Amino acid sequence: MSTETESLEVSRRAIVAALIGGAITSHGSLSFAATPSASEDAIRPFRIAVPQTALDDLRRRLAATRWPDPEIVSDTTQGVQEKRLRALVDYWRSKYDWRKVEAQLNALPQYITKIDGVDIHFLHIRSKHPNALPLLMTHGWPGSVVELLKVVGPLTDPTAHGGRAEDAFHLVLPSLPGYGFSGRPQTTGWGRHRVAEVWHKLMQRVGYTQYVAQGGDWGAVVTQAMGHQAPKGLMGIHINMPAVVPKTLPDKLTEREQAAMDALNKFFSNGAGYAQIQATRPQTIGYALADSPVGQAAWIYEKLAAWTDSGGNPETVLTRDEMLDDITLYWLTNTATSSARFYWENSDLAFFAVEIDIPVGVTVFPGEIYRAPKSWAQLCYHKLIYWNEVDKGGHFAAFEQPALFARELRAAFAPLRA
Repeated sequence: MSTETESLEVSRRAIVAALIGGAITSHGSLSFAATPSASEDAIRPFRIAVPQTALDDLRRRLAATRWPDPEIVSDTTQGVQEKRLRALVDYWRSKYDWRKVEAQLNALPQYITKIDGVDIHFLHIRSKHPNALPLLMTHGWPGSVVELLKVVGPLTDPTAHGGRAEDAFHLVLPSLPGYGFSGRPQTTGWGRHRVAEVWHKLMQRVGYTQYVAQGGDWGAVVTQAMGHQAPKGLMGIHINMPAVVPKTLPDKLTEREQAAMDALNKFFSNGAGYAQIQATRPQTIGYALADSPVGQAAWIYEKLAAWTDSGGNPETVLTRDEMLDDITLYWLTNTATSSARFYWENSDLAFFAVEIDIPVGVTVFPGEIYRAPKSWAQLCYHKLIYWNEVDKGGHFAAFEQPALFARELRAAFAPLRA
């Protein structure tokens, strides 16, 4: 398939087929439509159409919430504070409109294709600039493709967002297996290395023989796995949550290295309980999250509060609608359990260094779980072509600071453009 053609544009006929006669795939409380295909490796146009009954059921459940006692401390050491969660849930029940983000997603070209037996949902947005660089971007948990929507314009149409035509990217934004509108693996073995291989197959299937990749959170983990595998055509990667901790630390650390270790120790001792649960008992926590939208909201909101560069007040960097777009996507697709299984599949993972021999760019955001030292990155990223530490932004960098994030990607990948 040529990268110079618009072969993936959705035809009017395909849209009509998806709306009135497409193959219907059930994902828990939500059904969605994709056009039928004759071959397993076909790329099928996709359109979101959440049944109104699913939205009505959500509001009914929110209205019938049985609330626990409030916390008995004045801070968040016992978890999400009841007053703050009640305010979010009241807004969710009475004012939030899912149809807005549904329309936003449907305004972009979306597709489904089956790879290794699992349906992969992805957005493919081609730039109007002919020499745009193909870029694969991977979200994390508790994120989704929703957290990347604000950077679509700046990356594909840089001339309209303070950039130059030569800064443009063609974007491929897949949903991780078990997340959002992608299929749920029905066998084990779908860890980071498998997904990395599937992503390369996806880029080949879309028609890109050369491309770059980017990710944060699980997206960073998968992107680093791709960098380690170094498949032919992957020119380089950019990550905003680098795993670079040496497996053997020196006896004496620099001040910056000690600060990184202190942050990691704090995270693993007081902030990683969710990861332990999802890595060891994803099915058990899944029963609760699949049945209670308030439980799902609390599970995600806690991380938005802790990991944004917001001083614990995510509403200062994200709107309630933006947070609820992501939370509602998890709820409607009933993917709390299947997304948690990715932790189970990667239970051997820590922040230990990954050896990568292709070009790597890194942006360190101040609100990240830990601020990786460049000295560690240089030990494992053997071709570190870009390193920058910015003054704002957190774990959900593209969601929180889209303009800054876009500028970082333009700068990081500039050396790799022909």
